[in-house]
Amino acid sequence: MTTQHQPADTGGSTALLTEPPTQDPRPGGTVVAGRSPARMAWKRIRRDKVTTAALLATLLFIAIALLAPVLTALTSWGPITPDNKAINPDTGNFPYGSLGGISAQHLLGVEPGTGYDLFARIVYGLRTSLYVGFASAVLSTVVGVVAGLAAGYFGGWVDSLLSRVMDVMLAFPQLLFIIALTPVIQNALQTNSHGGTDENLRLLVLVLNIAVFAWAYTARLVRGQVLSLREREFVDAARLMSAGRRHILFRQLLPNLWAPILISFALAVPQNITTEAALSYLGVGVIPPNPDWGALLSDASQFFLQDPMYLFVPGVLLFLLVLALNLLGDGVRDALDPRARRG
Repeated sequence: MTTQHQPADTGGSTALLTEPPTQDPRPGGTVVAGRSPARMAWKRIRRDKVTTAALLATLLFIAIALLAPVLTALTSWGPITPDNKAINPDTGNFPYGSLGGISAQHLLGVEPGTGYDLFARIVYGLRTSLYVGFASAVLSTVVGVVAGLAAGYFGGWVDSLLSRVMDVMLAFPQLLFIIALTPVIQNALQTNSHGGTDENLRLLVLVLNIAVFAWAYTARLVRGQVLSLREREFVDAARLMSAGRRHILFRQLLPNLWAPILISFALAVPQNITTEAALSYLGVGVIPPNPDWGALLSDASQFFLQDPMYLFVPGVLLFLLVLALNLLGDGVRDALDPRARRG
């Protein structure tokens, strides 16, 4: 069993040594194979009931999003197909019934005024939230890792330049600038026949705007780790063996950074989902009739007194999704860095 070149004392979350094989002290004992860092982290996650529950809840939300077409086929109503027979024109187009129009056809009721099936809107809106959250987290993580590696390893003017850029990005009030930039960019990219922006392009702009203001957090974290790792013995050994910069960066340093990178990614996803919901709530994210949880909450706030279920259902589901992702991120952090676990 071979181990990585990283010394045992790696300063926190970068301790990724595989446990060495050990000899059973009993007579006739056998060699017990060491466990990889991933297996040790997975074992800690399985022992933590809260993290396990959060993981199962996250997987359930992802499965619902992926199976949205199948689930909505059961009710025969799509996310932008109104059911005018489910709303009462005599009461201002509010749903029939006392629970927001919940019935066998509409499992969670219908939207007041439009008659859209709320179940279909929610499961398709979940796809939007997860897509924006994960896509922006992946993009910001990739950019942050590359920038952090370059700043920490090369140092000098490269470090100074990238560090100043990080400081500038961290100083921006993220939400305010995204609110200002998103409609400007979308209006400049009018692509459909109605003078609006294609929905896929709107989502891409939203992902890019969130990622642009989020990568600096990961870059600052990676830079600090690289500054410590580049002075370690295994990096000096690689240099003595005439290893190139690419080999040192991606074969020596990067494998020892996967724990903080994964933790940063896990914590960025729920934050990005919350940001996307806030932008849609304010009218600069996903625009109706395309489904989105933030837009649902914005519309539902106008009908809360007459139809509280319209606000209650998407609000509780958004809370549960973000809570599950946050608990999962905390559990991943504790599993990968048990010495930093809070008491």
